[in-house]
Amino acid sequence: MFWFYAAFLVLVLALLWVDLFLLHREAGEIRFRQALGFSSVCAGLAVAFAGVVYLLYEQRWFGFAAELPGNEAALQFFTGWLLEQSLSLDNVFVIAVVFRSFAVPLAYQHRVLFWGILGALVMRGVMIAAGTALIRSFGWVTYAFGAILLLTAWKMYRARGSEPDPTNHVVLRLSRRILPVSPELHGQRFLVRIDGRRMVTPLFLVLLVIESLDVVFAVDSIPAVLAVTRDPFLVFTSNVFAILNLRSLYFVLTAVLDRFHHIQTALVIVLGFVGVKMILAQHFHVPTLLSLAVILLVLLGGVIASILRPLPPKVE
Repeated sequence: MFWFYAAFLVLVLALLWVDLFLLHREAGEIRFRQALGFSSVCAGLAVAFAGVVYLLYEQRWFGFAAELPGNEAALQFFTGWLLEQSLSLDNVFVIAVVFRSFAVPLAYQHRVLFWGILGALVMRGVMIAAGTALIRSFGWVTYAFGAILLLTAWKMYRARGSEPDPTNHVVLRLSRRILPVSPELHGQRFLVRIDGRRMVTPLFLVLLVIESLDVVFAVDSIPAVLAVTRDPFLVFTSNVFAILNLRSLYFVLTAVLDRFHHIQTALVIVLGFVGVKMILAQHFHVPTLLSLAVILLVLLGGVIASILRPLPPKVE
């Protein structure tokens, strides 16, 4: 199984390398249609990988779990990926606020998101390993994770319609005290040399803020996917495919996010559902297919509600 993990990571890193150094070597804005195409490709790869998961577990290749049949493993992967992808919608909103607060041009946002994704992959891997180990060693941890999800749902409900203030983020304050920061952006560079002194650019500070926010996102999203599956491989791969699509999804959703204002309410319901599911996991089993159906119906309900009850036009 170790070699399959390694091969999977090599494939992911190769895709990211092609994206940054071949497709987007020079800074430039990513248009809506281009982002939608990349996002569709990422979603297609996730669906195709569900088929790979089926074969791995059904045929027991590379030492994968014999106790989990292929169809159940594929269903758990797809449900976990859909859940992570839906929760990333709220991440997109926060990231958009960060870029807007620091006046980061669209041409440079792609590079920040790319390096943010690399950091997220490392942090998610560590946190997933820790989370699954805790659940296997201490069953009561599921109650704690469920409580975290319910608390997150409540905070998200309370925060509807308001914007966070990333300019006052603790990571930002500490970085400005420790690191020499250039007074202005220098293209898409993170490091510059001014008068013989090496300095970080404001774009690097934005990257630090986004990386720190991903840790907060992971504290919510990893317990959520652990409510769907306890298999570390399925948790990790569903997270990776969701993160890979986050960059393209960001450029898609920032163009249409205002039209689907009820999606955040739908996410509150989804988080509440998986939180209750995790708390009851020690006593009651909720079938994966039912979880998938609930997530799909709630998200679809948020989209339909947004279409039927659009926001009134803003008065200039």
